[in-house]
Amino acid sequence: MSITSTLIFQMIVFLILVGFTMKYIWPPITAALDARAKKIADGLSAADKAKAELAIANKRVEEQLSAARDDAAKRLADAERLAQSMIEDAKGRASAEGAKIVAAAKAEAAQESVKAREALRDQVAALAVKGAEQILRKEVNAGVHAELLGRLKTEL
Repeated sequence: MSITSTLIFQMIVFLILVGFTMKYIWPPITAALDARAKKIADGLSAADKAKAELAIANKRVEEQLSAARDDAAKRLADAERLAQSMIEDAKGRASAEGAKIVAAAKAEAAQESVKAREALRDQVAALAVKGAEQILRKEVNAGVHAELLGRLKTEL
């Protein structure tokens, strides 16, 4: 065999190998590469979409957090107003109760003063009768002289 026939034979075998490869091996490899490229592209688009959704979700979370802070501030202000109103109501009730207690104490003191005056009048009348009895050296009848003793009480 000559070099030319070997070279031609090798070229024929090479062309058969290239043809076989192009027909049976290359299509599954390119399909696999295309599928892989599609998966990568889908993954990248999904990542971009996820980033966009994450940004939207972060924005919503910030809005909700801001709304929650505002709501908490409003509730705190309402609670403070309620506490102030309760304190003012309690002060008013305490003041009214104090005034009632003072009025009751004054009324009781006035009653005690009247009772003490009555008791003092009775004692003075009894002492006056005893003094008059000793001066006259005879017993004064309280039943007979009741009108006189009543006038004496009112004068005292």
